[in-house]
Amino acid sequence: MTIGVPRVLIVALAAVFSGYHLVLAGYSLTMGYASEPGAVVAGMILYAVVTAAVLWPTREGRMPIWLASFSLGVAVALPPLITVVLDPARPGGNGYATWYVAAIGTLMTITTVRLRPGFAWAGIIFLVVQTLFWSGAGALGTIGVIGSASWVGVAHILTNTLAKASRDSERFAQAEREATEWQAAQEAHLHERQFRLGQTSVMALPMLRTIRASGGDLTPAQRAECLHLEAAIRDEIRGRKLLNDAVREQVMLARRRGTIVTLLDEGGIDDLSDAELDRVLGRLALALRETTADRVIARTVPEGSDVAVTVVGLRTVDDEAVTLLGGEPDDEVELWLEIPRTSHAAALAD
Repeated sequence: MTIGVPRVLIVALAAVFSGYHLVLAGYSLTMGYASEPGAVVAGMILYAVVTAAVLWPTREGRMPIWLASFSLGVAVALPPLITVVLDPARPGGNGYATWYVAAIGTLMTITTVRLRPGFAWAGIIFLVVQTLFWSGAGALGTIGVIGSASWVGVAHILTNTLAKASRDSERFAQAEREATEWQAAQEAHLHERQFRLGQTSVMALPMLRTIRASGGDLTPAQRAECLHLEAAIRDEIRGRKLLNDAVREQVMLARRRGTIVTLLDEGGIDDLSDAELDRVLGRLALALRETTADRVIARTVPEGSDVAVTVVGLRTVDDEAVTLLGGEPDDEVELWLEIPRTSHAAALAD
């Protein structure tokens, strides 16, 4: 079971934390640290706008390039905008007047979480360099630059870790699906094999007993029946859904009459309902019973056609003139039948 945190809750917490920096900025104005309050107010407005933009709920988790660029631009603009009205040598420091450092850290952390770490690190690097020029290396710790950089670093590590965990989870899920499909396929093959072996045993067992009882000395009729049984077993493999009891009976009777019957199921009728399949096979059995062709071929039609099965019956015509000239006897079509896929189409055809 996966336990998730609502996205609205995360956005709300980020908004509250970002708003806290604005509260500190407003409080610093009352303390008189800035020589020009207008610059601080402008920085507060700029920060509020970019924070609203990066926290605005969207379908995409990854921040757009233009928004990441805007976020970086604000991170670059805030330090000189605020520090120009502050005194780096002020006794006791500037207090909350350096709110922009934590604000930039929060903004760059959000940018990192939204999968734009390059822009975030660029903003942090600029903050570090600007602080060094403004107040020296000692200010990196006192005004919170190191802490802001740490936030971005932790966010970057956690984001990468969670992304890797998500990818691993997807791979494991895919592997599990493939393993399940493989197991299902193996079970289906095993079931099909057992079914075919059982059916073959039922069909061939009486003749095998006859062969054993006669010591292999079969009559011509028994040998012909063995060939018919072999063809019937082949039908079970190649004919698949083209077979039911009625079709099997008519195929065997046709072969005993001397007709060569070929059944080919290529998957075109797998989607038929039981009722439609019974109708199709019933029509096929009737065609096999009525035909006088020497050779019959029944083949399924691929999905997308209105026809489910085509049946072709060929009769060999021994033309005396052709035979005298040394040619081969010709085949003529004695039966051409297209069995519709649906009963409605069958009614229209009739």
